[in-house]
Amino acid sequence: MSSFSPPSFDNGFDKEASSTFNSFLVVFVVIAVLSILGSVAIAYFVYRCVRKSGLPAININTTPVPAAAAEPGSTALYAVVPDSQIRDATVERFLKEIAGEKPIRFTPQQLSGFTNSYSARLGAGGFGAVYKGMLPNGLTVAVKRLHPGHDDRTSQEQFMAEVGTIGRTHHINLVRLFGFCYDADVRALVYEYMEHGALDSYLFDGSRRDVGFQTRRAIAVGVARGLRYLHEECQHKIVHYDIKPGNVLLDGALTPKVADFGLAQLLNRADTHKTVSGMRGTPGYAAPEMWMQAGASDKCDVYSFGILLFEILGRRRNFDEAAPESRQWFPKLAWTKYESGELMEVVESCDGAGEQDEKTTRRMCEVAFWCVQQQPEARPPMGVVVKMLEGEMDIAPPANPFQHLMATPAAANRWTTTTSSVNTTLTPANGVSRGNTNEIVKL
Repeated sequence: MSSFSPPSFDNGFDKEASSTFNSFLVVFVVIAVLSILGSVAIAYFVYRCVRKSGLPAININTTPVPAAAAEPGSTALYAVVPDSQIRDATVERFLKEIAGEKPIRFTPQQLSGFTNSYSARLGAGGFGAVYKGMLPNGLTVAVKRLHPGHDDRTSQEQFMAEVGTIGRTHHINLVRLFGFCYDADVRALVYEYMEHGALDSYLFDGSRRDVGFQTRRAIAVGVARGLRYLHEECQHKIVHYDIKPGNVLLDGALTPKVADFGLAQLLNRADTHKTVSGMRGTPGYAAPEMWMQAGASDKCDVYSFGILLFEILGRRRNFDEAAPESRQWFPKLAWTKYESGELMEVVESCDGAGEQDEKTTRRMCEVAFWCVQQQPEARPPMGVVVKMLEGEMDIAPPANPFQHLMATPAAANRWTTTTSSVNTTLTPANGVSRGNTNEIVKL
């Protein structure tokens, strides 16, 4: 008799279990591989970033300003840094760490300590007094303490103009703002210390120190580069409004740095003119449109730079009341000598100058003549000024900048510039290009 055997379920169960395990194993392996690939990708991305930008700089601005210590209505945007933090940093590391950062906010007690209770005064003016000081890490600084003044609103505007403009710039030809103090009793600005002081004392003091022509040319080019940066290379256009020798400082290597931004304004790139309230600038250096309360622009700085350039060339003030009438105003005297071919007679320290120095002197004077044109549209932008001074562009014979004293010429924008990767073309106002060379067109 045949026996009955029940059906076997073991084989089917084993097959199903094996299939499930295999599926799970495959999913696990895929997830593991993806995780490894993701980790590798993240590690590679971090490696590329570090290799490109370096390790993140240590930010010494780590101590927030207590809300109670802030001025009423102000926001704690700037950090107060304790002396101990500054003392522990080398000068080089200190400068590197604040590069690109906001200025440091100092307390009145810190500034008093830095300056030994304001014992070493470097100079004074209508805005306040400047004192020599030293940070705890040994870095020498200049502390400009503003006078309280009767017009508190004007004082505040000048303070905010300084911090809001120079505080966001970093250029070799602009003075460096390290920090500030804004307190009920003390308003001060802390700058890098400039060993040789202001350019006016260096050029005009009674000792008549030997400042060679090439040194003065380098100073002129440096100031022009600083203004080009303010006008054309900053995120916002910055107009200084008070360019003069007293606002150009010289460091130990005689590198010029534009300073004193108390009248400066930020302009959007799209803005061509700015309405300003009241008179800005210094008589003798301010552009004519500033006196006429017309729309101001960066061409105001161009005019002031032209006057400064004349003073660098002649090593004399642009106006000398004690001189004979025909020689009182140096720009007009220089034009007269330029027309008669006797320009070298009025340029300081050019006796026995070589042919190359004479060419450079003539070029600098021609640049100055273009900068002081009566109509703002006739003045070149600072980028063009730098190229002309450096010899990268030929200069057309300048128009008589004093022709307006006899007749009013029609204004024309002579400096429409088209830039390509190869060269620069200057196009006159009628839009007709006069060539494809780096030459200022003759109109």
